[in-house]
Amino acid sequence: MGSNPANLALRFILELAALFALGYWGWTQHAGIWRFVWSIGLVGLAAIVWGTFAVPDDPSRSGNAPVPVPGFLRLIIEMVIFAAGVWAFYAAGLPLIALVFGILTLIHYAISYDRLIWLLKN
Repeated sequence: MGSNPANLALRFILELAALFALGYWGWTQHAGIWRFVWSIGLVGLAAIVWGTFAVPDDPSRSGNAPVPVPGFLRLIIEMVIFAAGVWAFYAAGLPLIALVFGILTLIHYAISYDRLIWLLKN
């Protein structure tokens, strides 16, 4: 079920939302040039980490792993970025969006139980 197209679409939307949350938080917490530095920097850093560290042959990704990592580490990376998205929405003054984002993330992982098992085995 984890590689169902609808679930993969949900995951992609959640990834984009997490990046948006980090950028939005950076924008709302700083002024002047620092808005751009924090917004672009946080989004860029999270996107680089997300795209670089992967489990080889992950069926929910392209299979490429620029920096191969064990499945449990990839799962931790994903959870940290999604948790940072929840925190960023909340810290930026959007608690309802943070709650909805967190619930949708939990639903995604519940539906992706087969991928979670695969990650923990690899």
